[in-house]
Amino acid sequence: MGTILLWALIGAIVGARFFYVVAHLSDFNSIGEMLAVWRGGISLIGGIFGAVAFAYPLMRRFGYRFLQVMDSAAIGLAFGIFIGRIGDLIIGDHLGKPTDFFLGWAYRGGTLPGPWVSDGAGGWLAELQGTCETLARKGAALFQGPCPPSGRPLLAGAGVHQTALYDFFIAIGLFLFLTWLNRRPRREGVLISTFALLYGAGRVVTDFLRIDKQFLGLTGSQWGAILAMAAAAITLLWFARHPLPADGPADEDGEVGRRRGRKPRAAARATTGEEGSTTDFKPPPEPGSPPDG
Repeated sequence: MGTILLWALIGAIVGARFFYVVAHLSDFNSIGEMLAVWRGGISLIGGIFGAVAFAYPLMRRFGYRFLQVMDSAAIGLAFGIFIGRIGDLIIGDHLGKPTDFFLGWAYRGGTLPGPWVSDGAGGWLAELQGTCETLARKGAALFQGPCPPSGRPLLAGAGVHQTALYDFFIAIGLFLFLTWLNRRPRREGVLISTFALLYGAGRVVTDFLRIDKQFLGLTGSQWGAILAMAAAAITLLWFARHPLPADGPADEDGEVGRRRGRKPRAAARATTGEEGSTTDFKPPPEPGSPPDG
């Protein structure tokens, strides 16, 4: 499993940068700039896709089932997003459109990260996809055209949407819900499908509050989230239409178990309070490890 995690980490870094570069190709003038990940510019959705793409061949090689591994990663994904958004909140990253919403972020001084630049008068400017956003102690405004702004603002407010904060709340709520769901009997694939469906929906909504490059009216992250949501919805619908058999001749807790006077396992759990899930498994050994026993 350690080998899979290593390649998933490499894939996350590569995917996060690759998807960001593809979505913002016009912002780069050379291959060197595209590779300069330390200058900022990564995609969370792209990182998840990259991790899965790099890890999948090793899942097959070592004998793991895809949904088996992805279910085990679902809770960690939610927790990782939660931790990552704390860093975004500390540095003031992912600031969105002007708003008067009570959870909006009002500027009270300090230095902002790129793409914000000082306007020389105590405020900040950011050129974002053909617009100019201003942010100062007196409030925020969004103008059409390049900076410095001119004309009437398209939007104005006391502050800006802090989309990282919204993502923070989504991630912690999802982490708690998946932790609860993990303690319930469930079918393999339900955890990761639930994560993809709920986080994807949240990401589609919060990206409308950001200013980013769009493709057919949606950001690259929104398209990626919709793709993941569609796959998750299809999986859950297929599960609903093709439930696992409750009984079967090969099931020791099914018909054979009843003939021997045993309670089905689900009934035994209900009686004894024992909790379990359909995703319990003993992973295959790592290559080169000594056999058990």
